[in-house]
Amino acid sequence: MNKIVSLTRNFSSSSSLNAIKTVTVVGGGLMGSGIAQVAAQAGQNVTIVDIKPELLDKAKKSIQNNLTRVGKKMYKDDTAKIENFVKDSFDRIQVSTKIEDGVNADLIIEAIVEKLHVKQELFNKLDQLAPEHTILATNTSSISINEIGAGIKRKDRYGGLHFFNPVPVMRLLEVIKGDHISEATYQTMMEWGKSVGKTCITCKDTPGFVVNRLLGPYSAEAIRLYERGDASKEDIDIGMKLGAGYPMGPFELADYTGLDTNKFALQVMYEKTNNPVFQPVPLLDKMVAEGKLGIKSGEGFYKYKK
Repeated sequence: MNKIVSLTRNFSSSSSLNAIKTVTVVGGGLMGSGIAQVAAQAGQNVTIVDIKPELLDKAKKSIQNNLTRVGKKMYKDDTAKIENFVKDSFDRIQVSTKIEDGVNADLIIEAIVEKLHVKQELFNKLDQLAPEHTILATNTSSISINEIGAGIKRKDRYGGLHFFNPVPVMRLLEVIKGDHISEATYQTMMEWGKSVGKTCITCKDTPGFVVNRLLGPYSAEAIRLYERGDASKEDIDIGMKLGAGYPMGPFELADYTGLDTNKFALQVMYEKTNNPVFQPVPLLDKMVAEGKLGIKSGEGFYKYKK
C-alpha cells in the first residue's frame, strides 16, 4: 500500500453503530481530498482510494497545503503548534490504488464520477467486501441514492452525505435518507457530520436534495438572462452579491463548481421532475461542448490563470 506515512491502523471490529473512528474515501479528487482532510482533522484515521496514482499525489499535496492554512488560522504565529497540528492530521491519512485496502472502515464515502452505473458497480463491490458493521455513503449531488444503492444488501446501513465545495470551508452537510436506512445509521451519520465540524440538515431522496434543487433554477435563469442579452454576466453577479447578499454571483459560482457539473445536475433534475425550470440551457451546453468548464479548465464564463 502506498502510505503517506508508516502508520499502524486500528480498525474497529465492533458491530455497533456508534462513533466513527475509521473512514475511507473513494475518489481522490477535490471533493474526496476535502472530505478526507476534515475527517483527519477530527482525529479519525482515513484512507483515500483512487485508481489514479497522480490524483493521490495531488490530493496529498493539496491536503498538506490546506492543513497548513488551517493551522495558521487556528494558532496564529505559534509555529510549534501549527507544525504539530499539520503533522498529527497528516499522519492519520494513507492512500492506496486498491479498493481492498480501504474496506475495513467504519464508514466508506464514495466521491467518484457522477455516473449512475459506475457508482452502482462500486457500491455492489463495497457491499461484498466491507465488514457487516460498515456504513456506506455516497456524496452524489444529483443522482438518486436509492438508485445508486439498488443492488446492495445493507440498505439499512447506507445513505447520502452530500458535502459542498470546498469541503474544508463550507459548513453544510446534507444527510440524505434512503428509503431503507435505519434510524441507528441515520443518527450515526448525523453525529459523524457534527464530529467533522459540519452543520447537518436532512432531506429525503428527492432530485437535487435541498440546495441544488433550489440552486438549479437560480443558476439556469441567470444564464438565460445573460444569453438573451438582458444584462451582462458581471452586472448579474454584482446584483446578486450586493442586492441579495450572496457571497458569489451565479456565474462565479458556476465557474467554481464546474459548468459540466451544473449541466449534468440540471439534466438529471429535468429528467426526474419534468419541471421546465430545469430545461437545458443552450449556452451552457455550448460552453461545455467547447471545454469551457470554469476554473478547472482555465475558462468558463470568466478566464483564469492556471
